[in-house]
Amino acid sequence: MPPTETTKRDYYEVLGVSKDATADVLKKAYRKMALQFHPDKNPGDSTAEEKFKEAANAYEVLSNAEKRARYDRFGHDAFKGGGGQSYQNVDDIFSNFSDIFGDFFSGGGFGGQTGGRRSRQTGPSRGADLRYRTEMSLEEVVTGLEKEIEFETDTNCDTCNGTGAKKGTSAATCGTCGGQGQVIARQGFFQVATTCPTCHGSGQQIKEKCEPCAGRGRMKAKRKIRVTIPAGVDTGTQLRVSNEGEGGYRGGPNGDLYVELQVRNHERFEREGSHLYSEMQISYLQAALGTEIEFENIDGKELVKVPPGTQPGARLRVQGRGIPILRSKGRGDLILAVDVTIPSKLSKDEEKLLRQIATDREVDVLPAKKGLFS
Repeated sequence: MPPTETTKRDYYEVLGVSKDATADVLKKAYRKMALQFHPDKNPGDSTAEEKFKEAANAYEVLSNAEKRARYDRFGHDAFKGGGGQSYQNVDDIFSNFSDIFGDFFSGGGFGGQTGGRRSRQTGPSRGADLRYRTEMSLEEVVTGLEKEIEFETDTNCDTCNGTGAKKGTSAATCGTCGGQGQVIARQGFFQVATTCPTCHGSGQQIKEKCEPCAGRGRMKAKRKIRVTIPAGVDTGTQLRVSNEGEGGYRGGPNGDLYVELQVRNHERFEREGSHLYSEMQISYLQAALGTEIEFENIDGKELVKVPPGTQPGARLRVQGRGIPILRSKGRGDLILAVDVTIPSKLSKDEEKLLRQIATDREVDVLPAKKGLFS
């Protein structure tokens, strides 16, 4: 049984490396585990296959600098909203990590089953996942929005249905590899398979190519979709849109689309989690005597109470008026740093009153003739 979200082992523990492991160390550790638990080397052993998948999931995250940083900070919770990878199909692992495996696991070296697995790549297979980055304002974070995005991707050619062969014809089995997509050479004790140079791994040869796709079986297509972005997202949040990624191969399912969000900086507000921070200016009289001020929040006006005797730099908290908490009904707080303004000039009456207050409170001030406000 594959590990659940709550029982997943630490990825560094899975690969048997330290948290400061370099990319080369990670790669070697993964290759070692992949060799040890390879399904062809352990036929019928479901435990070995699950460990093979577990190692692939760990390496997929730790070999990506961005994903690794998120994992180091948040653990497995970093990918609850999408963006990680959970391999359930061994063929997907071979496909995604072909550069790691090379041709080491191919051919008859492990009971001859790998050749059969590789040959199935000529059948339907899933399209790749796509990533789309988009920006949004802090105001849009507060309200949420529906946004139209447009991107280009590969999809099956409609004329040949992905076969690459001219309509009314079909591809023939490759005579070089016999339809396996690989040719096998012996190196020492191992049989090493390499991609067939004739059919380039497809196992088939096309005599008459489809004209619209030039025999590729694939076409570029522009896609336009609407994405609902919930309130409370942050920079780095990824939204998974199922079945909107690259088109599948030979009738296979589409991949998924991951929309990664970037929130633009705001000129008046700063954000920390679900809390909003800003600055509010008040006069020295309002600070001393207290007041209620109408403050222009990011999504409307707020009446903020300033207690008497408020000091410069004090923070006033307005509960529940910050950023909405993602996938929740609550909001964070609005926190205002008080900036007390001091007038640069006073009228004679104002100066007289202030001097009287200074005298009553026995506060030393400059004489009038040398005063700040003369």
